[in-house]
Amino acid sequence: MTSSSRASRGDRQGETKPSRTSAESSHVINNLDLCAQMSTKAGSEVLFEKVGNAGVITLNRPKALNALNLTMIRHIYPQLKNWDKDSETDLVIIKGAGEKAFCAGGDIRAVTEAGKAGDSLAQDFFREEYILNNTIGTYQKPYVALIDGITMGGGVGLSVHGRFRVATEKTLFAMPETGIGLFPDVGGGYFLPRLQGKLGLFLALTGFRLKGRDIQRVGVATHFVQSDKIVSLEKDLIDLKSPSNSDVAQLLDSYQEQSSLDAEKPFVLQEQTEAIDRLFSAGSVEEIMENLKRDGSAFALKQTETLAKMSPTSLKLTFRQIQEGARMSLQEVLVMEYRLSQACMRGHDFYEGVRAVLIDKDQSPKWKPSTLSGVSEQAIEECFSSLGERDLKL
Repeated sequence: MTSSSRASRGDRQGETKPSRTSAESSHVINNLDLCAQMSTKAGSEVLFEKVGNAGVITLNRPKALNALNLTMIRHIYPQLKNWDKDSETDLVIIKGAGEKAFCAGGDIRAVTEAGKAGDSLAQDFFREEYILNNTIGTYQKPYVALIDGITMGGGVGLSVHGRFRVATEKTLFAMPETGIGLFPDVGGGYFLPRLQGKLGLFLALTGFRLKGRDIQRVGVATHFVQSDKIVSLEKDLIDLKSPSNSDVAQLLDSYQEQSSLDAEKPFVLQEQTEAIDRLFSAGSVEEIMENLKRDGSAFALKQTETLAKMSPTSLKLTFRQIQEGARMSLQEVLVMEYRLSQACMRGHDFYEGVRAVLIDKDQSPKWKPSTLSGVSEQAIEECFSSLGERDLKL
């Protein structure tokens, strides 16, 4: 969730529906039950279509980079449940409207305002988003996320836990939450520590951005397909008859084989992979900072500068989240992350980070505590404590 994408989250929407191809138009069957329940506004924010035996979800807030809000979550969740039980739905495709983004994150401004006002949205948004993430992670039918464009924060949660994630040269991935006093949630504690070596921890702490083919190389995406082939790919996915996961994989593999763009380009972190594994192998964030300063290379110094701008509390929360998450199931991670989200709602840095990055845009957050040494182990421990009856239930 970049500052620009998060800033867009509070934007209001009134976008028109994306035009359908003639092939789609001829046999689109709208889910009438769902549409009847929708308000006009909700209907414009997320679109559901039944095209042949495929359920197609379109996140439709292009002016807001398809940022995810609670209304959208409350429509996507029951629709996924319905399609999972429907014998005439064989697979689900999720995509974003417009040219720029799949989904740039969640509606963080609304959450910030709710948290300040003590409104229940500060609990409801995270709870229902994480339940949706778990539904995607346990989905029985093939689930294909076409992550063509910016994919951060909440957009990662809508895609990374699904079986198939298709990146293009336009895809931009990052989890930069430590820069606004949060942590890489939506199951970040599950998928990040499962990336190669210490790469996940590095991405989680620094918010480093990956682009295009590199997203598939690290395993965040399962496939790389050139953007100009996505419309054709979607049509071929829809035309599959009662596809198994292996049928979908075979089709995606064939499209990847036809996509040679940037194939010769080395992985952006290829020369730093060994350094990342060495420098980020530590028992604490303080040790990582010491490793970086001692190393003294241009890469290490740049990471020192980056981490110095982040919320010290967020860095420590994230470090432990990634450590713990490596040994947990997705469900256990989401329960843990819900506790962390509510700790951030009770704290100072989240509101200050949003103010500095999104509202006043002075890029000068005043973190409390302002140093890593000022963040006590007891304070971190409390963030991981059970919420009792208010714990997330999956």
